[in-house]
Amino acid sequence: METAAKEIRESKLSDSNGKVLVSQTPQNDDEAAQTDESAKKKKKKSRAKKKKEPLEQTDPPSIPVDELFPSGEFPEGELQQYKDDNLWRTTSEEKRELERLQKPMYNTIRRAAEVHRQVRKYMRSILKPGMLMIDLCETLENMVRRLIKENGLQAGIAFPTGCSLNWVAAHWTPNSGDKTVLQYDDVMKLDFGTHVDGHIVDCAFTVAFNPMFNPLLEASREATNTGVKEAGIDVRLCDVGAAIQEVMESYEVEINGKVFQVKSVRNLNGHSIGPYQIHAGKSVPIVKGGEQTKMEEGEFFAIETFASTGKGYVREDLECSHYMKNFDVGHIPLRLPRAKQLLATINKQFSTLAFCRRYLDRLGETKYLMALKNLCDAGIVQPYPPLCDVKGSYVSQFEHTILLRPTCKEVISRGDDY
Repeated sequence: METAAKEIRESKLSDSNGKVLVSQTPQNDDEAAQTDESAKKKKKKSRAKKKKEPLEQTDPPSIPVDELFPSGEFPEGELQQYKDDNLWRTTSEEKRELERLQKPMYNTIRRAAEVHRQVRKYMRSILKPGMLMIDLCETLENMVRRLIKENGLQAGIAFPTGCSLNWVAAHWTPNSGDKTVLQYDDVMKLDFGTHVDGHIVDCAFTVAFNPMFNPLLEASREATNTGVKEAGIDVRLCDVGAAIQEVMESYEVEINGKVFQVKSVRNLNGHSIGPYQIHAGKSVPIVKGGEQTKMEEGEFFAIETFASTGKGYVREDLECSHYMKNFDVGHIPLRLPRAKQLLATINKQFSTLAFCRRYLDRLGETKYLMALKNLCDAGIVQPYPPLCDVKGSYVSQFEHTILLRPTCKEVISRGDDY
């Protein structure tokens, strides 16, 4: 009987040479039950892990990103080490602890960045000549609202979609009724922002269908990457600008048989970003000779560069579409009841985030131009007209949002595309 029981307890396997390999099976019913129980636990654990894996996005994207990442952890941006004099930060336990304390805030802005990546990936796949610019913008903005789960001032669009064409460098978006169509020979800067709890991701790229513009796009893309690389804690803003200009102006572009030296647009800058404040006070120049102010630990910056075939200098022109309530404005008495009513809408819907006339139309506001002018004249709201180089020239732009973490630099908005 003992021999038979032993044979039952042993599972015999033969290899290719006929050699018997013996593995012990549970010795009694209790051991067998324990084995079954541990197997069940393993299955439960593997199921739990599977549930937390990111889901797959639809095409076109329609699932909010917080549902795609049920663990609540959103992807980190690209991490870059600081330069030699700051390398000690990488291993500093004190700096690591500071980051652990900031982790919830980091995760919040990474959620906004993931929305930006997914929206721009889809937009790049559908952009083609013949599209109405207003349709392009509304498709993009509605997708942002859906993926970020727009919720008043807690999550949504950070500023109007800039889709400036050719010599218009920035701050152009179509007003209602605009019939502008995207053309094969256009150079379009697509600049849009997302935010969660006021933490803004400001990121832009340029689209050109005609390959003759590729060197112009390459100039601004590489200049932006240089600015990102040079940025860091205690780095002087003027040094970042000098490095950007050197790379930018090493490019030339041939357009319709004429060769142009690419220029940095000297009166456009990158900028620091604060909560609900797209321009938080510091400017990052894109030419040499800027201010000596230093970047500091914990700051967010938008590193953006503009490459031009024109004068490399912009001025305000064309019909205004962009507006923003002044960040530090106190109470200013208003006489016009309509202006008071419009200001209440702006406070509730946008606070100090930028908005455009289309956004007011969407909220049901009508006949508001006089009231809006009154708010601008009173200094409560600032208009931001389109910024244009000389007519007939072309401008390209690339932009990333970076965070100067205590231990390293995180390019929050980096993606597979740029």
